[in-house]
Amino acid sequence: MRHPRRGMLIAGLVAVAVLLPLGAVAHGDAARSEARHGSDPRRVGYFIQWGIYGRAFFVKNLDTSGAAARLTHVNYAFGNVAPDAAGDVTCASGDVWADYQRPVGADESVDGVGDVWGEPLNGNLGQLLKLKARHPNLRVMMSLGGWTWSKYFSDAALTAASRAAFVASCVDMFIKGNLPSLGPGESGGPGSAAGVFDGIDLDWEWPASEGNAGNVIRPEDRPNFTLLLAEFRRQLDEYGRQAGRRYELTAFLPAAPAKIEAGFEPGIFRYLDFATVQGYDFHGTWETVTNHQSAIREPAGAPISPDFSIDRAVRAWIANGAPRGKLVIGIPYYGQGWTGVSGGGDGLFQPSAGPATGTWGPGNEDYKKLTTLAGNGFAVHRDLRAGHAWLFDGTTLWTFDDPLVVLQKTLYIRHQRLGGAMVWELSGDDANATLTKVIHFGLTVP
Repeated sequence: MRHPRRGMLIAGLVAVAVLLPLGAVAHGDAARSEARHGSDPRRVGYFIQWGIYGRAFFVKNLDTSGAAARLTHVNYAFGNVAPDAAGDVTCASGDVWADYQRPVGADESVDGVGDVWGEPLNGNLGQLLKLKARHPNLRVMMSLGGWTWSKYFSDAALTAASRAAFVASCVDMFIKGNLPSLGPGESGGPGSAAGVFDGIDLDWEWPASEGNAGNVIRPEDRPNFTLLLAEFRRQLDEYGRQAGRRYELTAFLPAAPAKIEAGFEPGIFRYLDFATVQGYDFHGTWETVTNHQSAIREPAGAPISPDFSIDRAVRAWIANGAPRGKLVIGIPYYGQGWTGVSGGGDGLFQPSAGPATGTWGPGNEDYKKLTTLAGNGFAVHRDLRAGHAWLFDGTTLWTFDDPLVVLQKTLYIRHQRLGGAMVWELSGDDANATLTKVIHFGLTVP
C-alpha cells in the first residue's frame, strides 16, 4: 500500500525529529529538556544487563548518544526472582559481575573516571548512578523477571507471607541498596546501591498463562498478581515515607487478549504508576509464514484474523479497566526475519524456509544493522494504514520499525491519549539514538 504524498510528509517530519534535537538538546541543554519530563508522556527504555558483553553497549552510550536526555525512565533488565538457600523466593542479582562488581574503565565510564576494584558500587549500577547525576530528572527502575526469570513469580505471590517476604527482599536489595558482598575486598554491602533505583518494574511473563518453558503457573495467579502489586505499593510507600520521597511501581503487560483475561484483574491500575504494553513479537520466526511483528492495526490480507495489533491490545486493556494515561506502548528496536521466502510479490504473508541469519540469534537483528540493508539489495515496503514496514530482497524478509513507523506510533499514542512509549531495548538503536530522538520528538513537540 503506497501513499507517496503521505510518505513524503512523514519523511520530512522524521528528518526534523532526527536533526533538530541534535542541536536543540545537546549536553549543555540537557537540563532544560529534562525539566519538562515531569509533565511529558513517559519515554521508557530498557537497558539490558548483558549488553556490556557481546554488544559492547554501556551505560555511557546512553549519555553520548543523546538517548538519556530524551528518556524519562530507564528500566534495568533484569533482577532475578528465585528461591534462596532456605527455599524462599527472593530478589537477587541476575549477574553480580555486570551489576555491581565489574570495575568500569575510564573509557567506558559516564564521567570518564574509572572504577577501583572492591569499591562498594561498580558495574552497571555504579554507572547508572553517575548517569542520574548528569540527568537529574531521569528515573531508573529495577525490572524483575523477564522471559527467563519469571519461573517462580507464582510461588512468590502465592500467600500473604510469601508476598510480604518477597517484596521485602526486593525493597531491601534494590531500593535500600543493600547488595550482598561476596567477601572482604569485594563490592556490595549495606547501602551500597542506595539511590540507584527510583522504583520497581514487574516483568512477570505471564500470570496464569504460558510463558517460558518450565514456568510455575496457577489459576490463582490472576488475583495473586493484584495482591502482589498491593504489597509492593504498601512497602514502597512505607519506605518512601521514611526516605522522604515516592517510589514508582510499574509492570510489563501482554498484548494478547487471552493472556489479559487469564492473568489480570481490572483493579491492578490502582497500584501502578503506569504499565508498559508489549507492542512487538506479534509474529516471528517460530512461524513459517512471513508476517508483521508490531503493526499498529491489523494489515489487510493478514492470514490470521482477528490478528494481534497495538490497537487491539489497547482496546483490550481499556475494556479491562486500564486508564488511557497509564498505558505505555512498547516499540521494538529489532526486527524478525525469514529467509527462503517464496511466493513472489513484496514477500509479506508468504511461506519461508526458516529464520534468517541474525547477529544475536536466528531471525533476530537490531535496527541499527537492518537500517543499513535499505538500498543495499533490500527494498523498503510500507503499509501506512496498518503502520508497519519490512525489508525484502526477493529471498529474505525482515519486519522492523524504522523512523517513519516509530513516528506513526507516537502519533497514534497522542491521538489515543495514551501514557507514552517504551522501547525494547536501547542497544538496538544506532549510535546517534535516532529512534529514541524520533520518539521524543513525536511525543513532546506541540
